[in-house]
Amino acid sequence: MNKKEVFKLAKGFRGRAKNCIRIARERVEKALQYSYRDRRNKKRDMRSLWIQRINAGTRQHGVNYGNFMHGLMKENVQLNRKVLSELSMHEPYSFKALVDVSRSAFPGNKKAIVPPKKEGLAIVL
Repeated sequence: MNKKEVFKLAKGFRGRAKNCIRIARERVEKALQYSYRDRRNKKRDMRSLWIQRINAGTRQHGVNYGNFMHGLMKENVQLNRKVLSELSMHEPYSFKALVDVSRSAFPGNKKAIVPPKKEGLAIVL
């Protein structure tokens, strides 16, 4: 990388990292390493978020995430986790239909009982 490109990438850095070529080159190289690493971590974090949302949606209907996904796989429903998480948040009736499909496909889902809703604690005097 030549000097001009390094300083262009170092724009916005603090202290001598923006105007001394030796320090700027080191900081730019490290910044590019961080960006490379974090582009992969971002994908990992998003998948984890989608799984948490799907799990929250399925537990409202008495099924856990693993059994739900296994039932969908058995029924050959090919929706990815991103779409399933969007459905669980914005389309609860469509998501309920998917939970029912999954429940019918996998026998482990049929024994699930929806837990009663918890009421606030009443103070008895």
